[in-house]
Amino acid sequence: MNSSAPAWYREPWPWLLMLGPALVIIAGVVTAYLAVVSNDGLVEDDYYKQGLTVNQRTVRDQRAAELGIEAELVMGGEGDRLRALLRAKEGGRLPETLNLGIAHPTRAGFDQKVTLRSEGGGVYAGGVLPFRGRWHITLEDDRQEWRLMGAWVTEQQPVFRLTTSAVAAAQGNSDRR
Repeated sequence: MNSSAPAWYREPWPWLLMLGPALVIIAGVVTAYLAVVSNDGLVEDDYYKQGLTVNQRTVRDQRAAELGIEAELVMGGEGDRLRALLRAKEGGRLPETLNLGIAHPTRAGFDQKVTLRSEGGGVYAGGVLPFRGRWHITLEDDRQEWRLMGAWVTEQQPVFRLTTSAVAAAQGNSDRR
């Protein structure tokens, strides 16, 4: 062996070759840390109980169709106010308050539950935390007898209409099966 050759640790090639596996180990540790610490929020904790209430929810959707309930939602102010215009078949009772659920498709931490109060004439208003993008909207009366649901993309739909036509279409499809 040549005694004038530098020690292995003074050569750049061993360090360069060890750099790849070292980076993979560091990335694995960071990934494991993020997997343990973060909450993905994609699965409901009480999914079993929610599954049991599917039939009750379907009945509420059908009840909204029977009453001919429709709503239009409009965001106002700096995105922190929401107004709803509610219509029903003639003779239908309009509630004093509406319960509005605003749910993010994947991040449960951004979900909101808001009470909209009647201003008369089928107009309801309430404060919300500003939201943008795609959201699942649920609007129901204060007695939870009926509900309307839909997906609102705020940038594409400044006025969002909730109707029961989707419920009727779903009923027609299930009747054919």
